[in-house]
Amino acid sequence: MAIKVKAVERLLKFDKESAGKYRYVMKPEMYSSLSQAKVIKEAALRSGVSQGVMQACWDAAGEVIKAWATEGHSVALPGLGTMRFGLRSKSVENVNDVKTGLITSRRIIFTPSVDLKDELADTAIVISCYDRNGNEVKRVTSTSGEVEDPEDEGGSGEGQNNGSNSGTSETPGTNTGGSQGGGTGSIDTGGNGNGGNGGSTDPDDGDEG
Repeated sequence: MAIKVKAVERLLKFDKESAGKYRYVMKPEMYSSLSQAKVIKEAALRSGVSQGVMQACWDAAGEVIKAWATEGHSVALPGLGTMRFGLRSKSVENVNDVKTGLITSRRIIFTPSVDLKDELADTAIVISCYDRNGNEVKRVTSTSGEVEDPEDEGGSGEGQNNGSNSGTSETPGTNTGGSQGGGTGSIDTGGNGNGGNGGSTDPDDGDEG
């Protein structure tokens, strides 16, 4: 299995007066969205239980996760990691200025498990490069690489996106026709449950859009 990525040559302008430069911009291939029914059916086949039982367990787990997360807990997602709720907010010097209007957004924070991160690190990434005319000119395959740590307070968005790749190979291309944002400081509301970091400040350096 591999993650497919496109690198498309596009004209980028860094200011209004600039003529612009052509740069290869990478973005992941579009993935198909799997329905809940398909996931439940596959899970039922792998576990040997009926789809009705699997559906009931799925619904019950979802309700428990929502209930505990809204109580400020970091909730375990079996085989995946943990989930908790958090906030993005502005800071003020005077306690009299503290109000709910300082909260700019509410967040869902997912922390992957070690096994899930290892799975992603070992997953191959195939990059197909397309020139400005839509022709595939190059293909690069990376067999392993670093995984961004959502708990790493020191990493920047740019540094995290420049993770090292190893085992790179290139193959000739064939003729076939091809954003990110920043964030401010945030506050975790929870972390009283399994695997959480309760009441800690989480200076998130940037979210990918």
